[in-house]
Amino acid sequence: MLRKFAAVILSVVLLAPGWLSGTGFTLLAAFVPLLWIGSVQPATRRGWWGMFGWAALAFVLWNAATVWWIWYATPVGPVAATLASTFLNMLAFMTYHTVSKRAPRALAHTTLVAAWIATEYWYTVGDFSWPWLVLGNGFSHDVWAVQWYEYTGVFGGSLWVLVCNILIFEAWRERRNARRWIAAAAAVVVPLLLSLALWREQGLLEREDHSPLAPSRTAAVSVVQPDVDCYDKFHGDAARQERNIVDLLAEVPDGVQFILLPETALPGYYWEPALRGAFLDELRDTLRRRNPEALLVAGANTTLYYAPGAATETARPLSDGSGGSYDLYNSALGIDTTARVQLHHKGRLVIGVENIPTWIFRALKFLIIDLGGPSGQLGRGLHGTAFEHDGVTMGPAICYEGLYGDFYGGFVRRGAEFMAIVSNDGWWGDTPGYRHLFTLSRLRAVEHRRAVARAANTGISGFITPRGETGATLGWEERGVLTARVPLRSELTFYTRYGDYIGRIAEYVLLLCLLYYVAYRVRRRNYLVE
Repeated sequence: MLRKFAAVILSVVLLAPGWLSGTGFTLLAAFVPLLWIGSVQPATRRGWWGMFGWAALAFVLWNAATVWWIWYATPVGPVAATLASTFLNMLAFMTYHTVSKRAPRALAHTTLVAAWIATEYWYTVGDFSWPWLVLGNGFSHDVWAVQWYEYTGVFGGSLWVLVCNILIFEAWRERRNARRWIAAAAAVVVPLLLSLALWREQGLLEREDHSPLAPSRTAAVSVVQPDVDCYDKFHGDAARQERNIVDLLAEVPDGVQFILLPETALPGYYWEPALRGAFLDELRDTLRRRNPEALLVAGANTTLYYAPGAATETARPLSDGSGGSYDLYNSALGIDTTARVQLHHKGRLVIGVENIPTWIFRALKFLIIDLGGPSGQLGRGLHGTAFEHDGVTMGPAICYEGLYGDFYGGFVRRGAEFMAIVSNDGWWGDTPGYRHLFTLSRLRAVEHRRAVARAANTGISGFITPRGETGATLGWEERGVLTARVPLRSELTFYTRYGDYIGRIAEYVLLLCLLYYVAYRVRRRNYLVE
């Protein structure tokens, strides 16, 4: 038992670093200890429950080690995230373990890969979505090693992790079999060599982008970090926040084409479709005086009215008894010197804060997490909306949308030549949470080969190149403005075109594995196979 407990701890130690500002390479062997425990468990009901306990302990500890910082926002958060993630982890691993004890090893290993990726995919597309611990996300600090994400997305990283673990485990089981070790080494090294080739190619392209011979292929962008306390900003002095923004805009240099303010940077609420307000007029006047050629992209809370009988499922009733209702949106506004305002509604909402399915809202209202701003079910945008200005198209992703490679690609498929992410990172204090959220933007840059300009309320604001390298940044509790020229790209990567196809394929492969397993057991019961 002591050896198995040590194996669980070793597995957790190898699983966690990629989410704690460390390397993701430990993931390539992180499941080996668990696979060993499974191999020595007897093929009995008691053995199955024993494996269940060891696996549950490992996955709970992995979650606890990597999402504990949610506690700073709400004690319920890390518990709920751990329960949901562990459930899906257990569903995949115990399906594999069951098959491994009663069917050929090749079928069991295929089931593990398909089940794990399928459950990660379900967690990405489902109503209760928290794809933080998708295995491929663990390489956000090692972007040089996963340049092939432009073909596979992060599910390709999950596939790499699982295949390497299986081959390393099989090599360890047959330690004198050189071919096993060669296969395991090839699984690790070949993707790295491919990535290095792509890394070099992208480096040459980036030098070309910034060549004096191609000035039209870049855009001048400023990111603004106001450094306002995330909790105070929704209940604090709105006038002081507005003055803070105007003062920072005075630091934006001449000639900038895009200025980015963080998520919900503008105090108050703005009714659609008019989107009028005294502060919006002041921002336009500021642009006319200082940066008349710029588009200001700013986060704001917007509301949309519905007449009686026309409400959406997410709409809230008006308190005046008229029967009307409204949706509350977390939005990005594109403001220039004209009366036109471009608008994007956040389409991927934070579970427990912005996304509460209506039946859950009624039954479990006491569990809603209050982060100071609007809570409960918000209105949901349908897709990423690209903003166009001065002949350049950009994508204004909002915070949590940066976790979803396929949704994020929607901005690019609609013409975005560079990406912005406006965020509010201060909910969890100075913890690994906001740092990893920034590094996930590096994976989005690689997947879609788009430069990223990121403006956070506080946390990390800065620039990321199309191959995932980090440029100038503003750190925790820093106030200021950064400006850089970002390259513009128009080509679409394979992943941008086809999205999370690996997750969709995994669903079908899992179904085939389960059907094959059932058929195998029936034939075995009838003595048709050995």
